[in-house]
Amino acid sequence: MGIMDRVNRLVRANVNEMIDRAEDPEKMIDQILRDMQNSITSARAQVASMIAQEKELEADVEETTRLAGEWGSKARRAVDASKDDLAREALRRKRDNEENAGVYSQQLQSQQQVVEKLKSQLRQLEAKYQTTMSQRDSMIARQRRARAQHQVSETLSTFSPLDPTSELDRMERKIRSQEAQAAAITEMSEDSFDAQFRELSVDDDIELELAALKGGTPALDSGADRAGVMLGGGSEDAGMASGGSISDPDTEMPERPAGTPA
Repeated sequence: MGIMDRVNRLVRANVNEMIDRAEDPEKMIDQILRDMQNSITSARAQVASMIAQEKELEADVEETTRLAGEWGSKARRAVDASKDDLAREALRRKRDNEENAGVYSQQLQSQQQVVEKLKSQLRQLEAKYQTTMSQRDSMIARQRRARAQHQVSETLSTFSPLDPTSELDRMERKIRSQEAQAAAITEMSEDSFDAQFRELSVDDDIELELAALKGGTPALDSGADRAGVMLGGGSEDAGMASGGSISDPDTEMPERPAGTPA
């Protein structure tokens, strides 16, 4: 296959594809009806012309037949008048008209057959046109219904929740991700809050150990006070176990001499 043949086929294929996509059934049906109407009009004109020719042939047959009869009568009168020359001429003309009448009769028969055939074709074309006209509304309604169903099906397939690539599924995954992030941030905040309290407990233990080394109780801040409340019972038990209480030598009251009034 030559290059030009392939190019020709490619061009025709692309053109046919473009035409197929551009075809609208509703518009095509209307155009078909218009073409059929034009064909009916042309066929009617042709049939009318053939019928006119048939009428002319009928008139020619009648005319030549009449002339043949007249020349026959004239030939008899000429014979009665003993005018053989006139009789011979009248007979020749009678024969010519009879021959013409025969030719016209044959043409008339052929013309009548053609006219009947054209009339039958015209009736078939008119019947087909009427059938198409009666089916036009139903076909257009079917085409519109099919188009609507196609559009609805495309819309449903686009927004179907079962489609993993749909927008709804993507939004659901995004929401689940945001919920997971929020839960993670909340868990991290709770862990940080508990860690701060654990650090306070560690600081309290260090302060208590330092006070024990110094032999006294240090002044505790508000955070240490709360830790002391938690540990107070254990400290008092430790003091009682040692047989006495821890006192601050700087705050110990001096002994009063005997006889000093209170």
